[in-house]
Amino acid sequence: MTDFDARISDLVKYAYEHAPAIRTLLDEAGVAPSQINGADDLASIPVLNKDSLVEIHRENPPFGGFLTIDPDDLPRIYISPGPIYDPQPSLDDPQAQLAPFRYIGIGRGDRVLNTFMYHLTPAGILLDEAIRACGGTVIPTGPGNTDLQIMMMMALGATGFVGQPSYLMTLLDKAAEMGLGAGAVPLKKALFSAEPYTESQRERFEGEYGMRTTSAYGTADLGFIGYTRADVQGFCIMPSIYLQICDPETGAPLPAGETGEIVATTLNKSYPLIRFGTGDLGALAPQPAPPCEGQQLLGLFGRSGDAIKVRGMFLHPKQLQYAVMQFPEIKAIQAIVTRAENRDAVTVNLELHEGASSAGLADKLSALAQQAARLRIDAVNFVDAGSIDPSARTIIDEREWD
Repeated sequence: MTDFDARISDLVKYAYEHAPAIRTLLDEAGVAPSQINGADDLASIPVLNKDSLVEIHRENPPFGGFLTIDPDDLPRIYISPGPIYDPQPSLDDPQAQLAPFRYIGIGRGDRVLNTFMYHLTPAGILLDEAIRACGGTVIPTGPGNTDLQIMMMMALGATGFVGQPSYLMTLLDKAAEMGLGAGAVPLKKALFSAEPYTESQRERFEGEYGMRTTSAYGTADLGFIGYTRADVQGFCIMPSIYLQICDPETGAPLPAGETGEIVATTLNKSYPLIRFGTGDLGALAPQPAPPCEGQQLLGLFGRSGDAIKVRGMFLHPKQLQYAVMQFPEIKAIQAIVTRAENRDAVTVNLELHEGASSAGLADKLSALAQQAARLRIDAVNFVDAGSIDPSARTIIDEREWD
């Protein structure tokens, strides 16, 4: 029996006894905890997708019956679209989450610009804690205020950056406009997340600026799943996560090397998610590369569902349909996602019922999107009747990644 087998068997038995949601899921599937003796046996448990997770949380607030510890022992609680209230329990092995930071060399003497948000979502504070656990000093800037960030970077001699790669491109472009070339910029280490990290960006950061970089793959529900290394294709998966690649329709595990939905099982007993479908497509390496402590994910190959990640946040068709329900003036809605100059842009096209007024609707819709998805709408267009094909996708992604 492998280490994963033993840990998974123990996890399922513990979760069945202490997490009512897991007990219900197994009982409804007719699966007894004693039947799960290893990783291969997980296939008998249905995949839990995001929509189902939202429903479970809605019916059993605030944590859906997944939390196995006293809520009063939680240091923090976050919120993700749904809404889902994401608890942040202590990790069984907090050192395991430091691997990507140690890979790029974060340690004592590093001052790191943390440009992720510190409120509502977990990214900012979790990265803050990891940087400090490695011995680094955090400069908690959050997103935006580029001129101020450059001033702090130069005045404090910041050697590290964590955030979205597109924002570092913006920061470096602005610095160059101010006469600060690659030789003057002190940044030498960078960790990215929340959007793709392109080869052209890597060439600039590592080639022109001499940085050591990594890109971390994660979700609000699971935390960090894996991170990239120069000597590994795709991602090294955290040892606290077990991945399966499954048929998006049936949930059946697929052989290593084949592309399917990434289905994750967290090995944290405080908040166990078993067979959670991320909606992302990927493939596992038949044999993990030696630098990886756990599994190796060969890459991310798109989405199995209709949700699209925009500026680090998921935009789901159901969120747009919710907007239609709130505003009876709207007959049809469609979002177009584009990308120019390292920035995602969302344009919403609205087709109104005959005779309906558009007065104030654009502002109301934008405010609703900000509240429901924490995503800013860049433009709202009112289109002619029949312009939106009812058979077309609600969200159209026109971005190109080089």
